[in-house]
Amino acid sequence: MTTHTSATPTTGTTWTAAFRSAVISPHESIDLFEIRSFTAQTLRQVIRLDGGGTALRLHLSNRYGRQPLHIGGAHLARRTTGSTIDPTTDTPLTVDGAHDFTIPAGADVTTDPLHQTVTAGDEWALTLWLPDDTGPATYSAVPLRTGYTVPGNALTAPTLDGAEDLQELATRHYISGADVLAPTGTPVTVAFGDSWFEGAGTTHDTDNRFPDLLNNRLRAAGHPGWTVNTGISANRLLTDEIGEHALARLQRDALDIPGATHVLIHFGLNDLGIPGQEAYPDPAPIPTAADLITGLTTLADRIHAAGLTAITTTVGPYKDTVYEGYSTPEGVAVAREVNAWIRGADSPFDAYADFAAAVADPADPDRIHDDYDSGDGLHVNDAGAQALADTVDLATLKN
Repeated sequence: MTTHTSATPTTGTTWTAAFRSAVISPHESIDLFEIRSFTAQTLRQVIRLDGGGTALRLHLSNRYGRQPLHIGGAHLARRTTGSTIDPTTDTPLTVDGAHDFTIPAGADVTTDPLHQTVTAGDEWALTLWLPDDTGPATYSAVPLRTGYTVPGNALTAPTLDGAEDLQELATRHYISGADVLAPTGTPVTVAFGDSWFEGAGTTHDTDNRFPDLLNNRLRAAGHPGWTVNTGISANRLLTDEIGEHALARLQRDALDIPGATHVLIHFGLNDLGIPGQEAYPDPAPIPTAADLITGLTTLADRIHAAGLTAITTTVGPYKDTVYEGYSTPEGVAVAREVNAWIRGADSPFDAYADFAAAVADPADPDRIHDDYDSGDGLHVNDAGAQALADTVDLATLKN
């Protein structure tokens, strides 16, 4: 690989999102995930490209950091297995030509591009040397990709497997995306939603999230585009935490994504469930169907105003979830009402995928079918994610 500092696309190509990982703050009040910081450690994390092109650049984020993030070195290599890389592909990354760089608090940076052909499904390991105290790290909560950290500078190590004091991480840190130079006009769908998109409930390290399986269908059908995933587990439409609410993050995590042509959304579950879960055993007020419909309509209007296609999904079933206080008769009734609106003529969306019908128990449609249940009554398993992917009409994802 050769590193170039010029980011100018060639004729007929443009920078296009080929991977996304929506990030959240380590300073939120709802405490669901382990918060990490790093000092004098090497961090190796794996990403899998959703699409390919003739060059690659990465986006690194210190968006929610409260101090500058010093990166003493960054390398990118093809991942083979575990934390092991192909050392013949190991290449330093630079930012504005610098191998050692600092990301200010609250900021994001884009690496200088690597000009090499990459393809959908390629797995890349990003290794960061973090010599100084990072403070609590900007992160993605449920990437379903094992990360690795070891003490000291192991930036060029062929593997971290078996290293002394190796730690495996369930969260992803500082990586918010990757772009490729792809043909201009390549259709890119942004899966913008909650845990049903991020993949909670599917098998770790297997790429069986709904957007991954939708991409498998797109490739098998010869579709020219792909889907990138900006789901955040426990994210809500109307209220912050976990993450900024959908209306607040729509611009950054969907509309501003390079190459985006379609936005596919799934929201509402956590608006209905988290208030009761947080207040349990006391009751808590939840949004009305009108509240959620207003929010969803605003999303559709803003997506259309940006010139993109707006596609929604029905709210997934969740009755009898194991999380105490999350499922209430009132919330389930609101979900039914919202879903009736989505399926009806008054919905402003260009199309919808009927997630609720795809995975519901026919004997009790407010519950996830046992064959599709991850075990918690709230999230689908791998088979359920496939059922969701199968319910999307691929024709709606074309330009």
